[in-house]
Amino acid sequence: MFQAKLGDQVIAQAEEADVIHIEGNVYFPPSSVVEGVLRDSPTPYTCPWKGECQYLSVRDGEQWLTDRAWTYPDPYPTAIEKVGRDFSGYVAFWKDVRVSEA
Repeated sequence: MFQAKLGDQVIAQAEEADVIHIEGNVYFPPSSVVEGVLRDSPTPYTCPWKGECQYLSVRDGEQWLTDRAWTYPDPYPTAIEKVGRDFSGYVAFWKDVRVSEA
């Protein structure tokens, strides 16, 4: 079981078989993320091999931490091929969010 925690709050949790590891990051399926803790950020980014990225802000109590998570809504077909699984919509987190095996 993998967990993503911000402070003491678990914001995502999924079984090992359901997460995807890409470039040292754990990507959680969208259904494993707690509802209401993420919102779209306007920061633009396109990864040369994965495609257009959607950055996300993460709610920490009453404040929003900008660009602390990201997802690839429509990764390039070649990226899906390279990873070996479709990771469309999966969410990864920046260092403020502790990701570990529970």
